[in-house]
Amino acid sequence: MSNCHLVAAIQMNSQDNVTDNLGLAAQLIQAAVYAGAKFILLPEYFCFMGKTDGDRVTLGETFGDGPIQTFIATLAKQHEVWISAGTIPLLSPDLNKVYNSNLLFNELGECVGRYDKIHLFGFDNGIESYAEADTLTAGSSLQTFVTQIGRVRAAVCYDLRFPEMFRKEPIFDVITMPAAFTYTTGECHWETLLKARAIENQSYVIAAAQTGVHPNGKRTFGHSMIIDPWGKMLAQQTSGNGFALAELDFDYLATVRSDLPALKNRVFF
Repeated sequence: MSNCHLVAAIQMNSQDNVTDNLGLAAQLIQAAVYAGAKFILLPEYFCFMGKTDGDRVTLGETFGDGPIQTFIATLAKQHEVWISAGTIPLLSPDLNKVYNSNLLFNELGECVGRYDKIHLFGFDNGIESYAEADTLTAGSSLQTFVTQIGRVRAAVCYDLRFPEMFRKEPIFDVITMPAAFTYTTGECHWETLLKARAIENQSYVIAAAQTGVHPNGKRTFGHSMIIDPWGKMLAQQTSGNGFALAELDFDYLATVRSDLPALKNRVFF
């Protein structure tokens, strides 16, 4: 029996119209399904990139009940695939903020996992500035999901810069990384950080990114990619709307961990 799974990392240039964004997501998911993908990752903020970060708060949904969640659940069931839904704004106790939540839907359209982004991005170089904490409520717990492609450690964008987040038990097989990396930081750090997380954790990394210029005038880096446990890039969507597609071979993952048992040789936890 094959121990391989075909997965896709969707790349989007999301704008400030939810209907249009969901339509684009549906088209790209369908194309990935036709290409054979059984597990699909959407990028961070796939449903909306507004003129201001505050615009996102008005879209907040109750967990388990909302049009964006229903839309993705319907697609997962229709195509009989697992969809890791980038991030969806979910209501938080602070009415002026939302959680930036990665929801996982199985092939029956059931939501079987939720991870709320823990690390909130802050950046100011005098020209560009970002402060996610102004509109987002930070999550507080790590999540490892059991899926048909193995154990998945969910993370979102800025989480990528915090390696300690990926050293916590249980050991996982795949990291999912939906992101909206800025062009400035992405050009220098994105690929390097993704490969580092893959190599040090001896795991696959599926990274789905925003790309291009958005209504707020800011530019995201794109370069969605899939990386193997040895740090090799298996597939990449450099720019524009599309997807990276690759096969994850879990016999190979087991061989990497057996030949170089770094996870077993850890001293500090």
